[in-house]
Amino acid sequence: MRGCAAALAVAAYAIPAPLQEAADPGNPPNPARSAWFLLWVQELVSHGTAWLYPALLMALVLVALPWLPGAGTRLEPGDGTPDAERAPRTGGAIAVAFLALVVVLTLVAAFCRGRNWEWVSPF
Repeated sequence: MRGCAAALAVAAYAIPAPLQEAADPGNPPNPARSAWFLLWVQELVSHGTAWLYPALLMALVLVALPWLPGAGTRLEPGDGTPDAERAPRTGGAIAVAFLALVVVLTLVAAFCRGRNWEWVSPF
């Protein structure tokens, strides 16, 4: 654990951050993009601010996921086998579906948007 933290500290010191030049309010970049981890939200709201509500609902569902019925895996006594009767893993399927949606939206925002946030082909 300490070795990993030390290696990370050395790498952070040795490798410069890929920062751009200082911001110029008189000449903003086109398109102005968010940080990579927020690009999916920027892609959602580019279609209208009402799309922010499904993103908030998605976050609420992910927070409540451990308490939803059938979201986890529980082992119940059965015919004597150690893995008897597993509950359905709907929580995992919901989380994977949300993750896939976020990845797709991030890729679209990163590679398929040009000037004025217009659609461009990545190829």
